[in-house]
Amino acid sequence: MSTFDAAPIALIVHAHPEPQSFTTAQMTTAAQALREAGYRVDILDLYSDAWAPVLAREEYAPGEGHFKPQVEQRRAVKDGTLDAAVKAHLDRLLAADLLVLSFPLWWFSLPAILKGWVDRVFVMGGVFGGDYGVFGDAALVGKRAMLLFTTGGSSESFRPGGTFGSMDDFLYHIHRGMLEFVGFQALDPVVTHGPVRMTDQERSAALDAVRDAVALIAADSRTTVR
Repeated sequence: MSTFDAAPIALIVHAHPEPQSFTTAQMTTAAQALREAGYRVDILDLYSDAWAPVLAREEYAPGEGHFKPQVEQRRAVKDGTLDAAVKAHLDRLLAADLLVLSFPLWWFSLPAILKGWVDRVFVMGGVFGGDYGVFGDAALVGKRAMLLFTTGGSSESFRPGGTFGSMDDFLYHIHRGMLEFVGFQALDPVVTHGPVRMTDQERSAALDAVRDAVALIAADSRTTVR
């Protein structure tokens, strides 16, 4: 096996509609840091790829009665009839050692297109359920995941007692309800607060901080679970 083949894989799923945004620059910086640390980097740019985020009945061939998405997902995995785009993304997810979700924090959560990616790609029978359980028995146990995002508010506003409250409260449903649910070790997030109010020099320094944080994560497979 070549060194290239043996390199760990990082899958970055990026969700920002503006290629010139700071969020996109942050993602590009993180990708370069991962490459420099020896990762093969696979990038899914959901807006650029015009990803369809809605889990629709028409995607499956349900039988009579009520449409139950998870039942149909499990059947499609078993029968090999998953939507081709979903199957391709699922294969890339399963191949990755590290998942990075890159996005701006909108309404204290994921942008709709990224939540829709989770809805469609975290399929029952593929990453949990079927032959797998959840959490410690799910398909992605042994793999790591992290959030890489920007906010509109300051770091002070996301602290306990701040204007918005603790950031951990907003991230719990993502860390626990999405990432850990399918077996990932959820790493500490890498966050840039309020880049829109920064000077060019401050944004440059913020990208340096992102590079350093991601390099540390890439180098340390023992990063603790949140």
